Order: sequence, then structure tokens, then C-alpha cells
Amino acid sequence: MKNIVLVHGAWGDGSHWRKVIPLLAKAGYNVVATQNPLTSLADDAETVKRLAETLEGKTLLVGHSYGGAIITEAAANCPNVAGLVYIAAFAPDTTENLGMLLERTAPPAGAASLYPDKYGFLWIKRDKFHESFSQDCEEQESFVMAAAQKPTSGKCFGDMPTSVGWKKFPVWYQVSENDRMIPPETQHFFAERMKAKTLSLKSSHASMASHPIQIADFIISAAEELK
Repeated sequence: MKNIVLVHGAWGDGSHWRKVIPLLAKAGYNVVATQNPLTSLADDAETVKRLAETLEGKTLLVGHSYGGAIITEAAANCPNVAGLVYIAAFAPDTTENLGMLLERTAPPAGAASLYPDKYGFLWIKRDKFHESFSQDCEEQESFVMAAAQKPTSGKCFGDMPTSVGWKKFPVWYQVSENDRMIPPETQHFFAERMKAKTLSLKSSHASMASHPIQIADFIISAAEELK
């Protein structure tokens, strides 16, 4: 295993991995993070594919939140993919979209902080970002994430994958037990359905920011198993 591709989710960008990237690089991996347009599942999966094509050698795809749906779709078309790691992430099948999967339980607390703009994109209210997305991070860190958030097209919540990478590659799943964006119960469902090797953390949705050492170690353990 040589390469690790980090895929951010809704309302985020590649900088959400800023604490994890140096730890993976220090362990000897070639680490890159995507900047997804968050306009549709197809667009975002194409972004991952194009970045993966620039890499030589075995590649591990790591997706957070909606990024899990992205790597699920992208894996079949990315060269040299050897495994998938889901970080508090969606893992849909071909008959499922994010909206349907969120209906498995009562709406998560963070859903009340979402609002649409006139262009069909969804935002998290900035003054609610900390309590909804990253309540176990420093408030200043949440403030920066809220200020820099990328809006996410409503289309992303309706799109279904055309292929399912978790059925074809080894998988790992990190569950955030205090998540207010994706219910922990739903995360456990994904992990159990995929028969993934699982790590449970008492974390917010932003586990890569609040628990970077544990997240990096989990990713490294996956990469080492694939050597």
C-alpha cells in the first residue's frame, strides 16, 4: 500500500483532514485529499477518479460522511484501489440514496440546522455548526469550518450509486457514537452490513478533527493489512 486518498464530505473540503494528513505522511504514505465540487454523486466520484489516476501503486480510499457515498461509487473506476475506509460515513447500495438512509431513524439533531439557498444547495447555519457538526472540537476550529463550509447540492442526497465498492474491496468503518449528523445507529448498520472491521469513538461527526491520532492509526492499520 503506497497511496491514501482522503475524500471529504458535505459542507467540508480537503482541509478537514489537516490534522490527519501529517500523521499519515509521517508513517510513510503518499497522502492526497480531494476538493469535491459537491454538485452530484457522479461529479464528485469523477473528481476522486481523476485524482487517483495521478498516483502510481496501490491506493486506499478514505471517505468521511457523504464522502463514503463518493468512494462507494468511485472505487470501481479508480486505478489500483485495494480497500475502502469509511469515517462516520454513508455506505449506500445501488437502490439507496442519502435521503432514504437518513429516514431509517428519527432525524438527527443536526438536521434542524440545515437550510437551502435559492440555487438548490444546502448549508449548515454558521451559528449552529459547532453544536451540530463538531461539538467536541475547539469552538475556534468549528468557527473556521463553519466560515469555510462548501454548500452541498440537494442532488447529492438524491443520487444513487451505480456501483458499490464496498462489495468488491476490503472495508473498514469508524463509528462516531455522538454524531449529530448521521445517527450512530445508522453507522452501525453500515458497518455490520459490510462486515467491516470497526472502530467506535465517542466523537462528533468531525472525528478526523477531534480524534486525529485515532483516525490516522485506524487508516494506517487498514493500509498495513493490505500490504
